[in-house]
Amino acid sequence: MLVVDKKKYKMAIEQSTQEVHVSVNGLIRAADAEGYLVDLQDTISKVSKRDYTFVIDATHQTPTPSKVVPQMEQTMLFYASLGFKDIIVVKPSSKIAQVQIRNVLERIDFPGTFIDSLKQRF
Repeated sequence: MLVVDKKKYKMAIEQSTQEVHVSVNGLIRAADAEGYLVDLQDTISKVSKRDYTFVIDATHQTPTPSKVVPQMEQTMLFYASLGFKDIIVVKPSSKIAQVQIRNVLERIDFPGTFIDSLKQRF
């Protein structure tokens, strides 16, 4: 069930698999961040987080300017603090963005899983 459908991001609740999916298109800029967080809080409030997996689909995320990487770290720490049963991050198709996210996840000791594609899980 698609909950949010905006130009920069989409959020969906998949009740059959007990997953919350968030997909990012391009780069979330500071101007978009507040609306994103409001939409995220609203979306996740609809599910029992301890029973659901949080899936961050970064397939279409673009490389992040180096000055924004600290915010990416804070965002991943925030995701980890939400209390979901599991967290899955789908690698971006951009090799540069993949390396950026992998480095961030390693620095913060991210508790989730970094996978190549959603198909890899099945």
